[in-house]
Amino acid sequence: MLIAHLPSGYILGRGARRHWREASGIVLAGMIGGVIPDIDMLYFHLVDGGRTHHHAYITHWPLFWAATGLTALAAARLFGWRHLPAIAVFFAGAMLHMVLDTVASPILWLMPFDSRAFEWVTVPATYGNWVVSFVLHWTFLLELLICAWALWLATARSRPRTGISQNGS
Repeated sequence: MLIAHLPSGYILGRGARRHWREASGIVLAGMIGGVIPDIDMLYFHLVDGGRTHHHAYITHWPLFWAATGLTALAAARLFGWRHLPAIAVFFAGAMLHMVLDTVASPILWLMPFDSRAFEWVTVPATYGNWVVSFVLHWTFLLELLICAWALWLATARSRPRTGISQNGS
């Protein structure tokens, strides 16, 4: 995924807010969770110099997010933290990131126990630039649909509702 992580986190947060109306920060937690695994891009560019695919780093290990999330949720519940829903949505966003990356990019789902990578579709390097290969591959339509859905959700909220009132006027 290139462009749909933030919008997918927004969609996740909006959906979660329907269940936890009183909880604050749900949408923001979903959005941050949706992009946080890519924090490894800082290391990738500034330290590693692009020698290792950033999906090999711990921030792209689903078991890391699952274990960290379960630990954080257990602590939140134990200590009665009022931000439990936001914590849950944050880690759900990180796991959603892993699922979306798996569509067209290898993810090490069982790391550190197994280093086999999983991906649903392999995007061939048809063009000289890998970004062009991704953007022109049919899987990019999924990203565009996610972005369109998030945009629709964001704008649907601000549109005035029209309809006939109860008294028929």
